[in-house]
Amino acid sequence: MKNHIIVATLAFTLLLSCNSDKDLLNQLNNYNIEMESQGYHFGDAIQLPKEVMKEAQSISISFGDKETSKLVIDPQFFTLGDNAVTFNITKKNGEVLHQDATINVFAKQPEQEVKYTIVKEYPHDANNFVQGFQLEGNIIYESVGQLGMSQVMKYTLGTTTPSAATRQPDEIFSEGSTIVGDKVYQLTWQHKKGFIYNKADLALIKEFPYPNIMGEGWGLTYDGKHLIASDGTKNLYFLNPDNPSQMVRYISVAGNTQAYDRLNELEFHNGFIYAAVWQSPMVLKINPNNGEVVARFDFSTIAQKHTKGNDDVLNGIAFKGDNMLITGKNWNTIYEVAVQ
Repeated sequence: MKNHIIVATLAFTLLLSCNSDKDLLNQLNNYNIEMESQGYHFGDAIQLPKEVMKEAQSISISFGDKETSKLVIDPQFFTLGDNAVTFNITKKNGEVLHQDATINVFAKQPEQEVKYTIVKEYPHDANNFVQGFQLEGNIIYESVGQLGMSQVMKYTLGTTTPSAATRQPDEIFSEGSTIVGDKVYQLTWQHKKGFIYNKADLALIKEFPYPNIMGEGWGLTYDGKHLIASDGTKNLYFLNPDNPSQMVRYISVAGNTQAYDRLNELEFHNGFIYAAVWQSPMVLKINPNNGEVVARFDFSTIAQKHTKGNDDVLNGIAFKGDNMLITGKNWNTIYEVAVQ
């Protein structure tokens, strides 16, 4: 009889412990769900429910191979946007509980909504599926996509006839491009490589593999020191132009209330990165130091003249002095806009 009482007592104690653990994890889960939509900013404290803190001897947060016991949104561990983490709770009895969560980190300041006026229009070849778009002097350098039509070309702004062009093999889908000194760099979409051309005649010099961390090639620009590439995610990758397969660092991009992914064609101007957002009439102005979106341009009024489906979207950004040039995939016009 005594043994039966001991067994029953242990079973009851175990049941209470299991229920207690379940309640603890539910408290943590409810808190995480609430904060997922609200988000954090860098420097914010992670204020877990008092019920969780009361039972915990220690708490840590792990990020893959990294771990911290600081319950603070520290940029050493967190990036802007969504962060997949695991909470590790060591209870006072030595038991360890784990719970996965998503922690969203947003920029502290709201994005400025920038106004603009159209000051001039130029013709653009509507056959060009624009993937890269730069202006140097009065010459447009353009990367054109689509299988069987991919190429890099140059032409005088105000005309549509290329003065030089180099086609890619039919199986290549060209993506973003940028000018670096006397060369033009160009990405491919899914072939995990890029091309380097002589800027003068667009003769192919060599190929290069881009870093494995980039799932695909999308946009490309140059800040005077590094290539900056996008791959359709929230991330921008800074690459060594002398060895573009080497990633120097990366940033994740977010505004005050949301992360931005599908970052596409890129331009660097006066210390900021400008990014088109795929299938959107929006251009973002991004701080290259931390990925915060400081301003947005809404080009809906212009885009609705050209966008009739999923593909013919805004995707060309360049600068002509302080004015911005914008165009899109298969658009017949380049717009010069003055920023207000």
